[in-house]
Amino acid sequence: MLLNLKNHIVSKFPFLENKKLFLAVSGGLDSMVLLHLFQQLPYEIAVLHCNFQLRGMESFGDQDFIQKYCDQNNIPFFTTQFDTDAFAKDYKLSTQVAARELRYNWFYELLETHQFNYVLTAHHADDNLETFIINLSRGTGLEGLIGIPEENDKIIRPLLPFSRDEILKYAKENNIEWREDSSNASNKYLRNKIRHDLVPVLKEINPDFLNSFQKTQSYLRESNEMVEDASIMIYQQVAKEEGNEIHFDLAQLKRLPNYKSYLYQWLKEFGFLAWKDIYDLTDSKSGKQILSSEYRLLKNRTTLILSPISDSDSYEEYVIEENSTEVNFPLKLKLSVVEEITINSNRTIFVDAEKIRFPLLLRKWKEGDSFYPFGMEGKSKKVSKLFKDEKLSLIEKENMWILCSDDQIVWVTGIRQDDRFKITDTSKKILKIEIQE
Repeated sequence: MLLNLKNHIVSKFPFLENKKLFLAVSGGLDSMVLLHLFQQLPYEIAVLHCNFQLRGMESFGDQDFIQKYCDQNNIPFFTTQFDTDAFAKDYKLSTQVAARELRYNWFYELLETHQFNYVLTAHHADDNLETFIINLSRGTGLEGLIGIPEENDKIIRPLLPFSRDEILKYAKENNIEWREDSSNASNKYLRNKIRHDLVPVLKEINPDFLNSFQKTQSYLRESNEMVEDASIMIYQQVAKEEGNEIHFDLAQLKRLPNYKSYLYQWLKEFGFLAWKDIYDLTDSKSGKQILSSEYRLLKNRTTLILSPISDSDSYEEYVIEENSTEVNFPLKLKLSVVEEITINSNRTIFVDAEKIRFPLLLRKWKEGDSFYPFGMEGKSKKVSKLFKDEKLSLIEKENMWILCSDDQIVWVTGIRQDDRFKITDTSKKILKIEIQE
């Protein structure tokens, strides 16, 4: 097994050479074999152990066992204790998810503080099979079927090609001691039920089942890579990135025979769960939207727009004091007194400074807002009607700022000035306000 591991590392993880490695060791069979193997390889190693305090004195027995082993073998040892049950309760997580969250957060903290390069865990082929079955039973895409990744950022799993039987055989041949986790004997957890009841039946049906499964998973990984490559190519034809938004051309999208699959591939990283609603969105009325915790997908006429959900910093109004020459937030504005009007545009207005009352106010538009559009003397217009005429999307409306003097709208910024503040023949002082890039 040692030789096979050496060859596997050379093939899959050549970048580990001369690196400093943490080994995550629980005290059980798999992690003690991992530790024994890497003691014989030319790496600088240290051991990490998490005491989750889930099994009373047994948990502290594991910690003492590993501490003594590391002391006897002159291996640097780092340990921590977690109140896992309290953390799970506070954050409404299952015990297993809570333990995983605590463990990996601690791993990354130690990587940074002690300047190690990677953390190695002892996941093996049987763990991979169990994870596959768990994901399959819950319903999953290809990502859930390709199994535990051998490399995930700073986490490396060098024992994934090896079975539990191979690991047990190596431990017995090398007289390796380990601690038995009493919770592994219980069928309380789904993983244990699969391990004890289902996997033995599969191996009885086909004694070479694990090897066959690993080949199948290899094919699935290749298929997933092909899907990702195709997804990138099609994305370039369908999507256009505009600032922090992504616009999907619905006409182009719906020409694809499997457009729902592409949508899933592009949107899965943004926290969406209501996939049927997302697929239905392509045929919905303009203005309908689907929300995840941080993102919005909006149907806007012939486009789907993906954008972050903005909280506007919880402030909706910003004051501009008299004699201000620059504003940097929420818009970048420049204010200056000028002698004459130059070329006007949507990004620049010229107003009669004597009609303005400071402080000015920048605020988000509100339902019911109305103003007197420049050039339409005496005729008011709802801001919402202006937005409709300009064909603004819901996201563009939400990002729109209104410049006000007292309670009167001076400028629907970037779109239309109010006629009441325009320059006339009697104006003595001209204030220029422009949006800066």
